[in-house]
This record gives sequence, structure tokens and C-alpha cells, in this order.
Amino acid sequence: MIVEVIVDVAAYPIDRPFDYVVPEHLEDLVERGSRVHVPFGNRKVQGFITNIKGETDIDRTKLKEVLSIIDVEPVITEELLELSKWMTKKTLCYEIDALQVMLPAALRASYKKNIKIMDSSQLDDEILELFGKKEVLPYEEFEKAGMLRLMKRHLIEGSLLLENIIKQQTKVKTVTKYTLVEDKQFIIDQLNKLTKQAVKQKELIEWLLAQERNSFTMQEMIQTAAVSNATVHALINKKILLKELEEVYREITSLDYQDRDNRVQLTTEQKAALSHITNAQNNRENTTFLLHGITGSGKTEIYLHAIEKSIAEGKQAIMLVPEISLTPQMTRRFKLRFGDQVAVMHSGLSTGEKFDEWRKIWRGEVMVVVGARSAVFAPFKDLGVIILDEEHESSYKQEDTPRYHARDVAIWRSEYHKCPVILGSATPSLESYARASKGVYTLLTLTMRAKEQALPTVNIVDMRAELKNGNRSMFSVPLADSIREKLEKKEQIVLFLNKRGFSSFVLCRDCGTVVECDQCDISLTYHREGERLKCHYCGHEEPVPHQCPECQSEHIRFFGTGTQKVEEEITKLFPYARVLRMDVDTTRTKGSHERILKQFGDGDADILLGTQMIAKGLDFPNITLVGVLNADTTLHLADFRAAEKTFQLMTQVSGRAGRHDKEGIVFIQTYTPEHYAIEYSKDQLYEPFYHNEMIMRKQYEYPPFYYVTLVQVTHENVLLAAEYAKLATDWLRGNLSSTSMVIGPTASAISKIQNRYRYQCLIKYKQEPLLIEKLQQLIKIYRTEWIKKGVILTVDLDPSTIL
Repeated sequence: MIVEVIVDVAAYPIDRPFDYVVPEHLEDLVERGSRVHVPFGNRKVQGFITNIKGETDIDRTKLKEVLSIIDVEPVITEELLELSKWMTKKTLCYEIDALQVMLPAALRASYKKNIKIMDSSQLDDEILELFGKKEVLPYEEFEKAGMLRLMKRHLIEGSLLLENIIKQQTKVKTVTKYTLVEDKQFIIDQLNKLTKQAVKQKELIEWLLAQERNSFTMQEMIQTAAVSNATVHALINKKILLKELEEVYREITSLDYQDRDNRVQLTTEQKAALSHITNAQNNRENTTFLLHGITGSGKTEIYLHAIEKSIAEGKQAIMLVPEISLTPQMTRRFKLRFGDQVAVMHSGLSTGEKFDEWRKIWRGEVMVVVGARSAVFAPFKDLGVIILDEEHESSYKQEDTPRYHARDVAIWRSEYHKCPVILGSATPSLESYARASKGVYTLLTLTMRAKEQALPTVNIVDMRAELKNGNRSMFSVPLADSIREKLEKKEQIVLFLNKRGFSSFVLCRDCGTVVECDQCDISLTYHREGERLKCHYCGHEEPVPHQCPECQSEHIRFFGTGTQKVEEEITKLFPYARVLRMDVDTTRTKGSHERILKQFGDGDADILLGTQMIAKGLDFPNITLVGVLNADTTLHLADFRAAEKTFQLMTQVSGRAGRHDKEGIVFIQTYTPEHYAIEYSKDQLYEPFYHNEMIMRKQYEYPPFYYVTLVQVTHENVLLAAEYAKLATDWLRGNLSSTSMVIGPTASAISKIQNRYRYQCLIKYKQEPLLIEKLQQLIKIYRTEWIKKGVILTVDLDPSTIL
């Protein structure tokens, strides 16, 4: 038997299946989608079986054998194998990358090199001294000791052996259980043999016999039966109790909520939208629905009904949310409705928890998965519906290879399973709305809030006028007055600022030097906590300078506004207000998103101050005021989606106010109040914004009128980065049709990240049938020639940003 294996080596000549012979004793275990250990060159690697066949064109005597099988049951389903082929072509990635992204990190292999003594009599004294009494040492020990050259000589001579150890990153969690033997007569005989002194042993046996179950942990017996460790061990020695390991799932710790499942009566609009989805489910149609509903219109309740129908028919459902901060709220709502049928998948879980949640899905123990982008690969066998909430969010696009969009994967899977996809948003992406307008997607609209409350009153505040009137605070007078009013009424406030840290940059007032990251072309952000300057791109940190690094002046000042600075300003203006800050810095630890949101939901804080993660999905009855401190943060980015992102953000964050019985009010502070993105977000006027933005997109030839592909070249040497970017651009111009526009090369907006200079070109096209083929040819040139010079070339066929 021959198997085709995609090996875990991401390199151009190796991006194809390799044939291996299956040893006779493994033939019954081999299946497509299983992982195996195989020899590759002089090392042992992991691989995925993608095909099984009887014959091969290669000389069988030259084929190597499969060493071992990792999975008795395949971890990659037949569907996901097909999907990996599609993704490889769609995103121009290695096939091994497409396969690996479908598995949780816990199942991915970690490779370790060990050096083993084969003949100690041939080894140098310093090598023997390094080994000491050990037979095996990690490769890193030789690196630390500076003995790699010496080690290599002994490897060639054969006195040392290099072993590649492959380990799965996480193991199944087990607990030790003690089970009462089934032979009751044996137990009674042992009971009769006990001496008068063995009172506790007798009590424990009688307690065990009285229980309905027969398996217990040590802790349960010690605490409940009130016996000691020694008593339990005495019964183990007498063979009355048998010790065994039992597999358990890691429990995802969740904060205690007193919620109930509030099943509500659907509105007429909700019923109409749901009936279209239900028809598609009944007829097994892979229709893509765009559910366009204003904030608070009850989109989640429609999702719940669609999933309920799927479960009733024995089918599974995938529910995607864009932001980890939304997951606790959404998960809670789903678990209240569906109980233990729900699994959770997002980056906030530990590796072990992700592994266990994935196994629940893989084993068919749950019917619903709620999670972020990667949950779209949940190994369900019979999907009934796939949902993307806040479908416009850029976090659904993976920025690293494979550069897939969760929406595209969801639509591919819906075609495979003949089930509908629901894309939900109050502010759909222009591409999705354009597809719905053309009938590619089916548009479903919700124009009213579910509880028929009015939309919040939105006030646009011109900060230029505030500045003229002498107000240099980051709070305009009307916003500050409204905060005081709401605090007096014991109502809650959400303040939104799309920047973390204390100040945006540190500047010398004498010579104008801005302190920048030495690895990236970006200013360092001042963080008050620890008095540090941090780069938000590469993670570099350094202490705050007391003198200018250029002119040694002591006139160093902090400019710009971050969440930490706003928090300090709030405590000065409203000293009695209880403030919670929610940004990347305050949510680093596990469970911090949920903890902050629970505190706010329980009324332990008056003001929630945060970045983008608080802009959507939050649904608290006592929020009556939302303040956007600077609407211009995203508006003036050098990106064709800047206006769209600003409109979406303003609309979403405004929608957090007045979602229940109390009226909501919103203040949007801006220096460009006349911009249409700001004006239309005031009344959540999506259609007028859409038509206005479409005029701009058509005029400047951007999506959805044109497709865009971003080709980026990076190198540690700026001249080489520019040179190879020009080579790539010239090659594309010469090989693509004249209808395609190749723009560039130009330096990227952030021209250096992590010590690599970045140049890029943009391909705009309406129809380019040869695009994939030509890009593959360019990638082949890069992988065979340019990569040797240290060049990295990346191609993004559908970039979420061109910065």
C-alpha cells in the first residue's frame, strides 16, 4: 500500500505530496486525513496522508516507509482535505500551511533535536564532560557550550547520533480515579479479615458499597468519607480499590452570572427574515444571506432561531464573532439557550482548553461552536447553518499565511454542506452590500429596533470651535456636562478612543525629534505604567528618556492622547466616578475581557473607557451615554477603506446606548464634522453613506468596482527591498494583460517593521483570468532565486488594508 503525504516542511520544492510505503502492520490503520511520522532526508517529520493508492510511478525500492501513525481516526475530514486544496490555490500558500491552520495549536507538532552517545570511547574529553552521566543531551546544550563544530565531527564519525523528536504540544488531561472491584464476595471476605484496629478501613469500605457509583478521586474519599490518605492506600494494597487514569476535559472557567434565557417574541421584521433562512434550510440551499439590521434590531435572536432549527434536524452550526471581547457575552447567551451543546474556540483560551473544545467538536459531542475566525474550520460533519456576526470586521481576514477570509471559507463550506450562510451587520462591508444589491447574496433588512426603542440622539461636536473658545481639554463642554448628569442619575457611560497607551508620541520641543522605534518606522507610544515607551508593531520597549537623544535638551514632552491619559483626565474632572479601562494592556491576562465586562454589567463601574474592542456587541441596559473622543483617528489613514471604517465604527459605538428602556445619547467629537462618514453615522443612514462612498470608489477605481491584490517585498537592506520590489512590479507589468493596472512600487505607509524595509505594488483589475497563474510564476521565481538574497515576498489577493 502506498500513501501520499504532505510533509511538515514549508518550502517551495517540497510543496507537493511524497509517496511512502505503508508497513504491513499499519495497513489497517491508514486513512486519508490522518497524521503520520515519516523520514524526510536525514530527519523525522510529521505529515498528513492526503491519498491512498496501490501503485506508484516511482521505483518502490527507493520509497521510504511510514514510521508510525499518530491518529487512529483522521484529524482532517474529507471535506477539510478538499478545502485545503482550494485554500492553497485561493491564498497562494503552501498546502501544509492550509492543513495546519485547520488544527488547534495543541495538535501542531513541536520539533526537538537530541544528541545521543553511540560510542563513548571515540569522544573528546570536553564532549564527555558536557554529557556527564547522561546518554542524551538537547542540541541547545552544544550551542550554549560553543561545541557545534566538535559535535558535527563526531556525528559524521558516528560516535554521536542526532535524533529528531516530534511532540504534540498538548496531551489529553487525565485524573486518577479509584474504582471498587466488581467482585462483591472478594470485598466481603476482605472486610471480614480486617482487624478490630482497622476501623477507618471498614468505614471506608462500607461507605464505598453504599454509593451509587463506584469510581472516586482521592480527594472525594478523603473529604466525603472522612478518612486519611493512608486508609485509601491500605485498600489499594488489598486490591479492593483499583487505580486507573480517566480522561477529562479542561473546564473553561466562566464567571458566575445570574442570567436566564430571555426568549423573546419575534417582531414582524424578524419573522420575515427568519422565514427566508428557514426555507433555505428546508430546501438544503447554500444561499448567502446578508442580514442588514440597525444596532439593537435583534439579529442575535434570529441567529439563535436558525441554530435551533439546525439542532432539531440533527445538524450542527458555526457561529463566528469578530472580537474576543464579544465571545464571553455571545457564549453565555448561547449556553443559556443550548446548554452543553456549545463549544467555544478563541485565542483567549489556553492551549489545553482549545485542544479539549476541538475534541468535543471532532467527536460530535456538541452541536454548536461559538468562536473567532479559526472556528470556521470546526470539524463538523453535517452543518446546518454558518453565521458571521459583524461580517464587516477586518479581523475575519488572516494577515499571515494562509491569508484566508473567514467569509470565503464559510461560503465554500456552505456549498459543500448545502446549507445557508448568514452574514450579519448594522454596517455591512461595501463589497457584501454590493453583492446583495446585485442578487449574489440575498438581502434581509431589519429597520426597527427589536424593543421598538428610538435610536440614540447623536450630537456631532466640532472640536475646532471648542479650541477657539479656549477649551484645551479632551472633553468638550457638552460631553463633560452630559457625563456629570449621567453620573448623578447613576446611569452608565461608555467612552471610546481608538488609541491605547498614555500619549501617542514623545517629542523634543527644541529640535523637533520624535522618539521612534529603532526597528520600525513608527513613533514609540508612551505608557505611564512603568514609565515605558512601547512599539505597538514589534513589541520593542525602552525607558522614557529624560533628555532628547539628538540634542540632549531636557524639554521632552508627551503629545497625543491615549486611553491611559484619558483615564487620568477622568479622575481629575470626575473624581467620584468609578472607571474601568479596556484595551490591549488591561486585557492581556486570561479571562480579563470577561472580568471587566462582568464588573461593568454588575454596576461596579460608572464609566467603561476603551478602544475598538468595546465598540460593538455590548448590550447593557444601563448604558445611556456614549462618547467618541476623537472620530478622526481612522478617518485620515492612507487607506481607501478609511471612510468606511470610520462610518462603521461610529455607527457601532453609537449603537451601545439606549438599547433597553432608557433613552440613549451620543457625542461624537471631531475636527472634520462636515465629512460624510461622520454626518451619515449620526442617524445610522447606511444607504446614503453607501451610495456616496460608491461614487468615490468608482472614481478612484477601488473595490467593489475593481479587485485589488497587494504584493509586498521586504528586506533588511532598504536598497535591496526597493530593487526587488521594482523587479516584481516590472515583471507583473510585462506579464499581466493591459486591462490590469500595476501601481508602484512605493514604500509602504509604515516603511519599516522589525528591522525590515517594506515596499509594495498594487494590482487593480476587473477581469484577469491569468492572475493566479502569473502570481504563482512570480512566487516560483522568488522561492527559487530571490529568497536566497534574504528577500521576503508576500501576495495578498484580497487585502483588508493597504497600509
